[in-house]
Amino acid sequence: MQATATKQMANLENIRGAIAAKIDAAAFTSWISPLKFDICDGVLCLSAQNQFSADYINGVYSGVLGDVVAEFGLGVKITVAGASHMTAPVANDNAAQSYCPAPVKNENIAFDAFVESDENAFVVSACRRVAAGPVSFSPLFIYGPAGCGKTLLANCINSAATGRTIMMTGAGFVAEFSRSLATRNIFAFKDFCRNCDTFILDDVTALAGKRATMDEFMQLVVDLRVAGKNIVLTSNVSPNNLNGFDRRFQSLLASGLVADMAAPNATVCRTILMRNGVARDVAEFISMRTPADGHAISGIANKIATYSELMNADVTIDVATRLLGDTLKRVRTPIAMVRDMCEKLGVSYDAVCGAGRSRAIVLARQIMMVVLKRATNMSLTEIGNMVGGRDHATVLYAIRQIDKMIGCDLVLAAQINQLVAECHG
Repeated sequence: MQATATKQMANLENIRGAIAAKIDAAAFTSWISPLKFDICDGVLCLSAQNQFSADYINGVYSGVLGDVVAEFGLGVKITVAGASHMTAPVANDNAAQSYCPAPVKNENIAFDAFVESDENAFVVSACRRVAAGPVSFSPLFIYGPAGCGKTLLANCINSAATGRTIMMTGAGFVAEFSRSLATRNIFAFKDFCRNCDTFILDDVTALAGKRATMDEFMQLVVDLRVAGKNIVLTSNVSPNNLNGFDRRFQSLLASGLVADMAAPNATVCRTILMRNGVARDVAEFISMRTPADGHAISGIANKIATYSELMNADVTIDVATRLLGDTLKRVRTPIAMVRDMCEKLGVSYDAVCGAGRSRAIVLARQIMMVVLKRATNMSLTEIGNMVGGRDHATVLYAIRQIDKMIGCDLVLAAQINQLVAECHG
């Protein structure tokens, strides 16, 4: 009797080791290790702590578990601790499953609705290409600050894409995955997500820390890529800066095309306001005094339109100043900022705007470009015009050069921060 028990324990350890060799270490620790292993009548019985765990393990790892135990001449069954009569559905039960997604309001938005800037031309082109058909750079990972237009672009792809498109929010994917586990139709949910030509997930950060959902989504991305489908993901941060995601997941998300989006500049803000019926001079006034946030601009446009409708009056600059007193910032003109910085940096305004290439002039000019970028929501082209008509590429190069320098020059970093504060002042 004792010899038989010892042999069974050895078999269980061998089986556990074989399973561990087939599954990612983090997944094994999270899902398989907590299970109670037992062998009864030629079947490996795995006892889970709750029904959720049993359903998830059955849905994700049943194939691996079945292959491993078959090598030992056993079958496999997953049950819930304390309720051995409740057996979780097995992967090959052939039971017909149906999945009905929660209703989602789909907005039909054309790409023309997105106001494009020089900084965002690349990401918009990539989105148009995805909408046109299969691409080689899937997944397309779009990231940028709140209010830069990520969700709007995702909706544009959803509206314009050829073939079948599925678009979910990150929170929606978490909720639907959990619901499919609870209702035991996880396989139908898997089929639903994979039966598309383009899959869009808006705000991937909502998956952070949810191990089961992350594992399922990672497998979904892999399967869609293998099938040649398009995948579009959005986030507030780049893949490498995602919190709550392991390195393997970050690497997968960064394996396609990672494209950053810039916040709306003054030109974009002005265009958005004018498209919403705001007079040009009022739009110009507001765009230079609002935060670089598309959500805030939309709110301002709605407020102006509502005021005009309810009061039956046009909104002038004076009215806008009073109406938006809690939103508008008191700012100096960009030209005044540049002249003030010339004085503080010890260079002449004519030299900065001229063709001079001395080291001191070039450095001062580059510092001013960085300060204007941080202190205003001007476009790179507009910033270039403030320092002698430099083009977009020159301004971008200057910003990158200064960013490299301040990484090891604390004095320069403090000087720039001071100039930015004074521009806001």
